[in-house]
Amino acid sequence: MKEVIKVRGGRRLAGTVKVEGAKNSALKLMAATVIGAGCSTIENVPDIADVDIMAQVLTTLGAKVERGDHKLIIDTSALDSYETPYELVAKMRASISILGPLIARYGCAKVAMPGGCQIGSRKLDMHIAGLESLGVQFETSHGFIHASTPNGLHGADFMLEFPSVGATENLMMAGIAAKGETIIDNAAREPEIVDLANMLNAMGACVEGAGSPTIHIEGRNDFHPCVHRTVGDRIEAGTFLVAGALCGDGVTVLGADPKHLNLPIRKLRQMGCEVETGDDGAITIKRHGEIIPADIQTLPFPGFPTDLQAQFMALSAIANGASVITENVFENRFMFASELTRMGADIRLEGHHALIQGVRQLSGAPVASPDLRGGAALVLAGLVAEGETVVSAIEHIDRGYERYVQKLAALGADIERCPAL
Repeated sequence: MKEVIKVRGGRRLAGTVKVEGAKNSALKLMAATVIGAGCSTIENVPDIADVDIMAQVLTTLGAKVERGDHKLIIDTSALDSYETPYELVAKMRASISILGPLIARYGCAKVAMPGGCQIGSRKLDMHIAGLESLGVQFETSHGFIHASTPNGLHGADFMLEFPSVGATENLMMAGIAAKGETIIDNAAREPEIVDLANMLNAMGACVEGAGSPTIHIEGRNDFHPCVHRTVGDRIEAGTFLVAGALCGDGVTVLGADPKHLNLPIRKLRQMGCEVETGDDGAITIKRHGEIIPADIQTLPFPGFPTDLQAQFMALSAIANGASVITENVFENRFMFASELTRMGADIRLEGHHALIQGVRQLSGAPVASPDLRGGAALVLAGLVAEGETVVSAIEHIDRGYERYVQKLAALGADIERCPAL
């Protein structure tokens, strides 16, 4: 049954919220279990739709996936396939991360072209070019990528045109099984890259430099299962910090590393919020005055994350003055803006720039989630809108947020999930 989220604005938020393990890391950690035949355990895994899909992808390959309380036990000892079906892969672009592990284990793979949020072209050119440098040969036909290694995998020095997270991950996961040394230059530096490298090393790999622009990998051929804990979700944490900025009397976020949110926290302070970080990793935000406009441009880590752009646009929409948000990562990520304007926001788009003139009050309206982060941001906008906001297409939100409505309600929001009419 289709559901919607109803939000009635005007409530102040206060209290503590704990975020889950990072969606953007857990999915790649699940894929990596393919490399070490046997039974691996991944802890701190969010209970979200995308994890369900990746579990199904692994099951079709022959793995056994057992779910516990925020824990996955994945047995890859009896894998009997290197082909992923279109009906699953087309639902989620992160499923392309299975490519590297299959190549590492089998030397070949047949993977359907990925789907997921429609927020950019998401071309796989860098994945393919990087893997080709390791000796992988590709053919694409009928919506599938066919990979083979007739001469085996060999180390290479490859520079990415752009610090792509997905390409860096696939290169790491294939490179650990390549003969010799592999160097990835201009590598993505996100915390999720470090998390994956830590798990690969726990499985017997030798990866150094993760989190820096240059990653060194010494190829090996003996991998084993491991136990690994997923890093906290900095994007979920940032989302709740924006909720606190919009209408918080003191919202504390637990479970994420404040160092992973340096730039978003700095922007929140520029926008008039008080933000304090504790020795235990707690981040507390409150705001007493008006929201001050600020210009933001998204960039790969440690720059401002594109996955928080929509949430900060909702915050800028009620700032006292004009803000400019520049999207440098995904070309179609401003789809959220048209929905926010339905709520009374004053937003003008010029290419990859959004010019936002703050308004005094947003108005509740029926809106639809255009993608995962845009949907979460529409709910945030509803928290400060006059009247009722009804957000549909919330399956996008369920892909990346566990108990989003319940967590906001526990902070004091007037919010509920209910059947769509």
